[in-house]
Amino acid sequence: MKVFGIQDLDDLLNQEVLLRADFNVPLLNGEISDSTRIDKTLPTIGYLLKKNSRLVICSHLGRPKEKKETANSLLPVASYLKKHFPIVHFAFDCIGEEVLSLRKNLKAGEILLLENTRYYKEETSNDFDFSRNLAGKADYFVNDAFSVSHRKHSSVSEVCQFVKKSFAGFLLQKEIRFLGELLSLPESPFCVILGGAKVSDKMGVIKSFLGIADTLIIGGAMANTFHKALGYEVGSSLVEEDYLKIASEILALAQKKKTQILLPDDVQVSSSLKEEVHLPNIHSYQEGEKISSGFLAVDIGEVAIQKFTEAIQKAKTVLWNGPMGVFEIPAFSQGTKKIAQAVANCGGKTIVGGGDSVSALNQFKLVDKIDFISTGGGATLEFLEGKILPGIASLSKK
Repeated sequence: MKVFGIQDLDDLLNQEVLLRADFNVPLLNGEISDSTRIDKTLPTIGYLLKKNSRLVICSHLGRPKEKKETANSLLPVASYLKKHFPIVHFAFDCIGEEVLSLRKNLKAGEILLLENTRYYKEETSNDFDFSRNLAGKADYFVNDAFSVSHRKHSSVSEVCQFVKKSFAGFLLQKEIRFLGELLSLPESPFCVILGGAKVSDKMGVIKSFLGIADTLIIGGAMANTFHKALGYEVGSSLVEEDYLKIASEILALAQKKKTQILLPDDVQVSSSLKEEVHLPNIHSYQEGEKISSGFLAVDIGEVAIQKFTEAIQKAKTVLWNGPMGVFEIPAFSQGTKKIAQAVANCGGKTIVGGGDSVSALNQFKLVDKIDFISTGGGATLEFLEGKILPGIASLSKK
């Protein structure tokens, strides 16, 4: 998809630019515990300031139920930005007369960070008047928040109609380029690894890669639905009963389209998800073992790890989205850790997306070994399904 990038902007002396960033960062006791999302947008911010813009930044943080919840304030983000840029102002609201006054008095090369847009329910309902007020007197709009670009929200899409022209920031452009290449020109062998809890969340992506991917690895709790569709006893493991028929159809369609689907041959099971449990037992589907009622699959087994690792090592392109088990609990983290290591050590191009997968990379200190980490969760999945994302579709086209 061709959109205007900020590199297409001329000098912006005294021009107001409204930037939509993703500053939805985790906070611990009022302090930022992971600044990754902010750091990824710093190049875009720096570029716009060098262009002499008057830069207004908006974002959401969390899901506040009431306006002015201090736990969801962007004030800690303003403090963080001050470490990187000389003049950063903070507005304790995102619309209103006081905000307009602050925006009017903003000088070239300065930043004004607006308060959490989701303090207003009108943000998520894509309200016309709220969008117009948020745009204010901005000359241009820049979207650098790929992670929310699948949302039809005021600060993501509707605001574009109230500015002269809208542009994609560097991060958004990078997401479009890397993920677009996966859909059009992935170097073969192409291996897709999908994990997580629900088949329903990733059904569209699974279908979109049949015939494109050479190998599709399915792990995590979503593998349970496929195992049950094949007639295996999965005990008390999470299963989406409504998707059993669809899972069977996908397995059949994969054969026709010559995409090999790999499911775990063995899994680790436990009677509890509590951290203090002992190492779980291993059950092998290939040996006809049944998971008893009261036990559930919590991780992939050693045979599955070896089989998945071999497929990953052969790949020239790898996409990973979703953990192989309940990796947050050390006793159930081995499968996710081994797959993360296999992806990190793969000689081909590697792309990782989804909050849990990125958290796993951070946990196992493998982030620097991945070619590209997508900032999106739902946005990444919808993009790879071939859906048109509102936050991209609303930008000015080349």
